[in-house]
Amino acid sequence: MLAARMRFVQYLRKGDLCKRMGLLAEDGKSLVELSAELEGVTNDVKTFISQTSNIEEIAAKAQNLPKVPLNDDVTLLPPLTDPGKIICIGLNYQDHCDEQNKPAPKEPMFFSKYNNALVGPRDNVIAHAASSKIDWEVELAVVIGKVARQVPREQAMDYVFGYSVAQDISARDWQKERNGGQFLLGKSMDTFLPLGPAIVHKSLIKDVYDLPLKTWINGVEKQNGNTGNMIYKIDDVINRLTQFITLLPGDIILTGTPKGVGVHRSPPEFLKPGDVIKTEIEGLGLLTNNVVAP
Repeated sequence: MLAARMRFVQYLRKGDLCKRMGLLAEDGKSLVELSAELEGVTNDVKTFISQTSNIEEIAAKAQNLPKVPLNDDVTLLPPLTDPGKIICIGLNYQDHCDEQNKPAPKEPMFFSKYNNALVGPRDNVIAHAASSKIDWEVELAVVIGKVARQVPREQAMDYVFGYSVAQDISARDWQKERNGGQFLLGKSMDTFLPLGPAIVHKSLIKDVYDLPLKTWINGVEKQNGNTGNMIYKIDDVINRLTQFITLLPGDIILTGTPKGVGVHRSPPEFLKPGDVIKTEIEGLGLLTNNVVAP
């Protein structure tokens, strides 16, 4: 099945000065390189998404390429390093609303993160000294595949390229108590968006609304939800956004988090240097990020 290879990654090999693009094996233990092995294939996933129409043909050619083991000589980067937009949705899981005794919002609540927050699936998360309330949020990331403007809801999923695993790290003090109640600083600190390990092409996902998603902190399960609990579905979100904003290939939409975040636990729990965050969405992959001092 050609689609089985369509898990797009960006990475560096030891000594590299420029990133490479490849396809991650389903078991996550190796990859095949596209950018240096196949003529005319870019090393940038966003460019690939926007300019490539023969994706299945490239996946077929990749069947015969040599495998690169994922060892210490390979550094996985975020599968997108420079998306034009990172758009997030707050309070988009019913159980997350319930854990804070809030009603479901009458319409989606949108905010954004900046690209400086992006790190790879194995990179460190900085426990910034500016915050004492750094929290976790597993989220399904949707990657846009083509220019989307005023898209009808019934056509919206045609504009999705694929999906990835995101950890929406949040400084709750800056999100909720400071900066006038605006989310931007609390969400956009450096390293506050681990993403990856791959962008999984949508053809691999049988039902995007039946994906278990989990977070563990130091091996202890904190979040265990399912994308079926999403209040505003992906097609609805794309339809609403594109009435105001033109979405472009490589743009990212973070679709919200289930219950189990630290700030709403009793007592509240927050990340500190030395913690290990593991984030998983079934069928999409696993992130493992160490929390480090600034």
